[in-house]
Amino acid sequence: MSTVQEERRPLAQRPGQPDAPTATLRRALAAPLTALRTAPRRPLTAATALALLSLLAYATVRHFVGTSMVDMIVYRAEGAAVAGGHDLYALRVTEWSLPATYPPFAAMLFVPTTWFGIGFLRVAITAGNVALLAVLAHLSFKLVGWPRRDLRPVGVVLIAGLGVWLEPVFTTLRYGQINLALACLILWDLTRPDGRRSKGVAIGIAAGIKLTPGLFAVYLLITGRVRAAFVAGATFLATFALGAAVLPDATWGFWTKYLYDSSRVGKTEIVDNQSVRGAVARLLHSADPGTLATLASATVALAGLAVAAWAHRSARWTPRADAWGVCCAAVTAVLISPISWTHHWVWCVPVLVLLAAEAAHEHSRPAAGRRLRWRPILGATLLAFLSFGMWVVPHKGDLDLHLPPLHQFPADVYPIVGICFLTLAALRVRARRRAAGAPLIRLPRQRPAGPAARLRARAEARAGARADAGAQTEVGARR
Repeated sequence: MSTVQEERRPLAQRPGQPDAPTATLRRALAAPLTALRTAPRRPLTAATALALLSLLAYATVRHFVGTSMVDMIVYRAEGAAVAGGHDLYALRVTEWSLPATYPPFAAMLFVPTTWFGIGFLRVAITAGNVALLAVLAHLSFKLVGWPRRDLRPVGVVLIAGLGVWLEPVFTTLRYGQINLALACLILWDLTRPDGRRSKGVAIGIAAGIKLTPGLFAVYLLITGRVRAAFVAGATFLATFALGAAVLPDATWGFWTKYLYDSSRVGKTEIVDNQSVRGAVARLLHSADPGTLATLASATVALAGLAVAAWAHRSARWTPRADAWGVCCAAVTAVLISPISWTHHWVWCVPVLVLLAAEAAHEHSRPAAGRRLRWRPILGATLLAFLSFGMWVVPHKGDLDLHLPPLHQFPADVYPIVGICFLTLAALRVRARRRAAGAPLIRLPRQRPAGPAARLRARAEARAGARADAGAQTEVGARR
């Protein structure tokens, strides 16, 4: 066989070479080590030292404060119910008598936790969540396209070490929650090329574990990625079918009864619930905010998805358009869920990375044309997620229903930040379109007529992004 023929043979067919899946796995495992080797040594060393110091301080605080990891205990009990053939939704565990609230498919995934003791699980799940925080940081940088590749390991190390003090992450670690795993599944799927036939599978799996991620399938659909949306939907149905095959009684009970019993999840009005519905309940001093809360949530859902789609479809004129679209969809999903505990807001990580990218881009402009609006916005958002504001206000017993006006802001800090973020995204897209002389919305007759026109539009968008990056590099060189 000639040399040319040998080079053209698929990797799996070459003698002495590993097959394609093995090679792909090896590349994936080697990528972090390669990134660490190429990162600048001094910044990486300083970031590692700071991260280790922060994690040591976190471990000290965790030891003295105490962490019950009650959600981890519930997950383990769900796995034990599946393994033992017990009634999944009849179980009640911990001193708070907590029930199972996830679909049967999720409980099936929790079975391996029954193989280990509680003590081991506390350490393993905490370490795993810190590792997932690093993965979420990496995916956030990939989504935003910032900073440059050799500096990203430094950012990942810093977020993994310092991000534990963000209230949503701190609470996720405290309760042993799965929010970071779900966020990584979703963001990994959304950062994959649209041409991948399997795009949407991870979102479907996340929706099968916890229903809220299904909103990202809607986001894919309204942004024109129809195949990925249907793949996500089909995967979700597969998780339902698997649950029904293994746990038919539990599946019937969940989808016909327990899903609609909000009392199993928790009280709407408590400050732990940082959704729009929870904020309206506290504002009205009512445990059942009724129609007003439903209308408010529906309005936020429509507006949030509209802004997300608008941002994504403005890539021709707006840098980081897809990142803005994804973050808007994520914030919308958390806002409109009837109950969104504070630890559901781990999406603050990509939101903060996006705002940091905007602040860095603005800082790279010449001093004469520089506006400093993004840095205060980044600072205020970071402060909100570091504040633990909802826990500062008196909330024991039924005090959540009697909060005075001055306590409403810290009690509802995340819904306020989320709505402000959606508003900011809309204003940014509008300003970018106007500056480019583009229409605020694309009318039907302005849509590309066919695949060739769509390819030209994407090429123009990529060219604009490269020009924007080149301008930043040139300014940085001059400085």
